[in-house]
Amino acid sequence: MNQDRTPIGGRGARRNPPNRFETISYVSDPDGAGPESDPIKPQTIFLRDTTRSIVTFNDSPDVGFEASVNPYRGCEHGCAYCYARPYHEYLGFSAGLDFETKILVKERAAELLRNKLSSPRWTPRPVGMSGVTDPYQPIERHLNITRGCISVLAEFRNPLTIVTKNHLITRDIDLLSDLACVHAVFVMISFSTLRADLARILEPRTSTPARRLEAIEALSTAGIPVGVFAAPIIPGLTDHEVPSIVESAAGAGARFAICHLVRLPHGVGALFEEWLECHLPQRKNKVLNRIRETRQGRLDDSRFCTRFRGQGKFADQIAALFEAACRKTGMGHESPELSTAAFRRPAKGQLSLF
Repeated sequence: MNQDRTPIGGRGARRNPPNRFETISYVSDPDGAGPESDPIKPQTIFLRDTTRSIVTFNDSPDVGFEASVNPYRGCEHGCAYCYARPYHEYLGFSAGLDFETKILVKERAAELLRNKLSSPRWTPRPVGMSGVTDPYQPIERHLNITRGCISVLAEFRNPLTIVTKNHLITRDIDLLSDLACVHAVFVMISFSTLRADLARILEPRTSTPARRLEAIEALSTAGIPVGVFAAPIIPGLTDHEVPSIVESAAGAGARFAICHLVRLPHGVGALFEEWLECHLPQRKNKVLNRIRETRQGRLDDSRFCTRFRGQGKFADQIAALFEAACRKTGMGHESPELSTAAFRRPAKGQLSLF
């Protein structure tokens, strides 16, 4: 493995580890020759996703919704810890740089969603956006695929939940307000840190923490239920920020809070270890050891009902910090109950008044 610690500006990973499903992979020249040894700045490539379905279902007890829509696969936000990175391996890519530079775009997402909701077999239920990748990653500013999906959900008045790290969500306040009027939406803005300098290298293409607080304020002012998703909290690195994250979000107008510990499934653990070696080598051992102490000696524990909370004294301390911050701010732990009562199927060919 290339031992060069030089980071790539604006990227969470600095290489492409082998795909765990492939038998052939590229290996750098041990003398340093080859693409990974050069001072590269990989450009993002957007690929057309020809999927014929848009709604996926899960029965996980850890996820607050059973139906989800992901307009994109891969995420240019490039968060170093992202648990969704291994999903890119199912597409034949790497969980490393490929995940943040080869983005699959579902151009027909809104059309497919309309067809799904129009079917008499569709039972109205909350749809989650960002179950895998952020629906408001940078390219959304130009493609408007997420907005198209929200427009369909608003037309049908089907309940929606969104988790994002991007201020761009405020662009869609008009549509979200329509859903809020029928108690059919809530939003969670995600924070792992309030430190702009740390966020810049940990979550390189997300909105700054200050902009995310502005997004909470804008959504709250518009009457859209908004909460703070303190996640992923990284033991030994950002766990001490839990109280300030909750208090800052409450001050901006957040109504409820949820807290999850970092997950590092499959090859994400090795990628995150490399990120620490590259950016914070003096903190590396402490952070990895603290994570292991919350994961039964491993960097990840995939068991249901514990994978987001962790176990052990450090996990308990983080949970206690979170509980104390919620009590101090009056923040609830439960997201709003969404209603399907207003769901409707617009008549085919009916013109909108708006």
